[in-house]
Amino acid sequence: MTRSPLCWVSLVISPRSHCQPAVEKADSGEDVDSELVGKLVSELQIEEELKEEGQTPASIDDFLGNSPFKISDEAGHEVVKLIRSYNDEKITVSFSISDLDANFNPYGNESNPDEAADPAMDDVDPQPRKQANTTTRAQTPAEEEEEEEEVLESDEMSDEAAPPINLSIVIEKPRKTGGALNISASARDGAIEVDAVSYVHDAALVTSNTPDSVHKRVDLYSGPPFGSLDENLQVLMERFLEERGVNQALAVFVADYVDVKEQNEYMSWLNNIKGFVEA
Repeated sequence: MTRSPLCWVSLVISPRSHCQPAVEKADSGEDVDSELVGKLVSELQIEEELKEEGQTPASIDDFLGNSPFKISDEAGHEVVKLIRSYNDEKITVSFSISDLDANFNPYGNESNPDEAADPAMDDVDPQPRKQANTTTRAQTPAEEEEEEEEVLESDEMSDEAAPPINLSIVIEKPRKTGGALNISASARDGAIEVDAVSYVHDAALVTSNTPDSVHKRVDLYSGPPFGSLDENLQVLMERFLEERGVNQALAVFVADYVDVKEQNEYMSWLNNIKGFVEA
C-alpha cells in the first residue's frame, strides 16, 4: 500500500488574540472540509488503482483452500485468527496487521530533526588514532566502488525486507485438561521462528481478553528463551508445531494476508472519514 506524504499532516493552532472576532467566516470551515474530502477521494483513487493493478497472492487462496485452518477475520478489527482442530486439540493462531507499522519511521531514512546534535560535542577533540592505522593501505577506486555497491545493496535489502509478524499460538486440550500451551513466535521470511513456549494451568488466561485475564497473565512465567534450549529440544518443538500445520505455508500466508487486509482496512478508513466529513 502506498501512501503519499500528504497523508500525515501536523496542525498547529495559534492561540486566539483577544482583539480577534469570536466568529470566523462561515465559509472558511467549508473550504477546509471540501479540501479534506477532495484529498480523501484522491487517496481512495490511488488505492483503487493499486488494488486493480495488483493481484491477490496465490498463497492466500492456496492456503485457505487446502489448509485445515479456518479463518476468523472481522472487518474493522486488527487481529486475525486461524483456528483448527487436531485430534483432541484446539489450535488458535492469532496475528495482527498492527505489526506492519511497528517499525514505521515518519522521517524515512533521515534522522529526527528535533534530535539536534549536542553543541558541547563540537569542542571535544576526537581521540587520537592508533599509529597502526596510519599505515593502512588506501583503497583503489575499484575497491571503493565495489564497497559502495555492497552498502547500497545491503540498504535496499533492509528497506525491502518485510517486518516480522508476531504470532500467538494457543494449543488447548479441552476434554483432558483445562490448561494450554502458549507459544510466542513470528512469521519471518517464509519461516516460523519460535521465541518462547509456556504452559498455563487455566487456558482462559490466554484465550480471554477480559481485564482480569489480561492483568493476571502479565505476571505469568513465559518460559526460557527458545534459543537457549537444547538444540534437539528446539527441533522437536518445531516438529511438534509443523505436525499441527504451523509451518512454512502458514508463515507465507500470514505475511501476504496482512498486506491485503491492511490495504482493505485503510480504504475502509478513508471511506469512513470521508463519509463523516461529508455528513
